Amino acid sequence: MAFRRGGFALTPPTMIVFAVSVILAILALLAAYARVRIPWVSAGHTFDTLAIAYLLLVAGVVFRRM
Repeated sequence: MAFRRGGFALTPPTMIVFAVSVILAILALLAAYARVRIPWVSAGHTFDTLAIAYLLLVAGVVFRRM
């Protein structure tokens, strides 16, 4: 069920969107704090990866499923 406030509906993200965003966030955190070498993430893109994970999750909440 969508949460509606002033004509703006928020819906829960699909399980796939949630899982991908969590995996991206975990990879970024592992690269930043545990010093695990992940090819794209460890090359100075940890913040970018974390931001992409967050934006993906926000998009999954804001946009309705088709």
